[in-house]
Amino acid sequence: MSSSEYNSTDESDIELQDAFAKGLLKPGLNVPVVEQEKKVYANDVKTLKQKLLDIKNNMNWFERLDLVSKPAPLAPEIAVQLEEQEALNHSSNKSVAMNEFKRETNFHRQAQAAVLEGLARLKDLGVLTKRPEDYFAEMAKSDSHMQKVRAMLVKKQAETEHIEKVRKIRQQRKMSKKLQKEGKLKKQNEKKEMLDEVKKFRKGIRKDLDFLENKKPQNKSKSGQTRSLMKRQYKDSKFGHGGKKRGLKLNTKESSANMDDYRPSFNNSKMMRSGRKNAKAMRPGKKNSKVIPRPGKNKRVKSKSQRKG
Repeated sequence: MSSSEYNSTDESDIELQDAFAKGLLKPGLNVPVVEQEKKVYANDVKTLKQKLLDIKNNMNWFERLDLVSKPAPLAPEIAVQLEEQEALNHSSNKSVAMNEFKRETNFHRQAQAAVLEGLARLKDLGVLTKRPEDYFAEMAKSDSHMQKVRAMLVKKQAETEHIEKVRKIRQQRKMSKKLQKEGKLKKQNEKKEMLDEVKKFRKGIRKDLDFLENKKPQNKSKSGQTRSLMKRQYKDSKFGHGGKKRGLKLNTKESSANMDDYRPSFNNSKMMRSGRKNAKAMRPGKKNSKVIPRPGKNKRVKSKSQRKG
């Protein structure tokens, strides 16, 4: 150690001594070492037994329901599965304590054995273990509260359905607008192409008019035939494929003598009205009665205007 380092440590010790003498050092920094006394443990058997009696619950088994039982026997398929698992664990040097499947199986077997033994003992004591069919348990909430909860759930479900319906309508509107816009653009492009082709034809760049053909979509049926072709086939099946057309509707001796299709037109309202008027005019008892013809339209209009004036 150099002289300078020695002098610095000496000065620091002097400062600590002065501070300790003046009482500037806080308590707890320098703790004097005190030898601790060894604790003597007393084996108070009487007091321990008294505490055990206080803790012990001397009640009937029906009130305690404590059981100590061995695990229930395993099913054959589960036993085979456990043996395979144990063989795999031994081969892979795994600890048995880390086998979660086996541990859970032991818990299940222990609970199963306790239930079987407990049910038998309860049956011997005459205690019912099954709930009656007409048993109604007391609910934690009142009926009015549950009705409010149900109404809230129904309202929430209705709001969710309404929101979903509105969302679908918006999507349909967006899709329809998109399709409408695409159709409009398609028509504009087709019109532009047609005008371009017409300009080329006018300028003499194009000599033919093939671009005017097959522009309009033909109405085709499901079988692929056009509407005009189907109409032609129907007319051919009805009227034939040509031939003599004059004189087809002329009457013959047999057709003129046939009165099967004749129906008198007594249901015609106009003829019936004229018949009534003639019958009234020609009624017996009225001699020299004449049929007064109906005035013309101009006379009827004039008489009507006169009556209004």
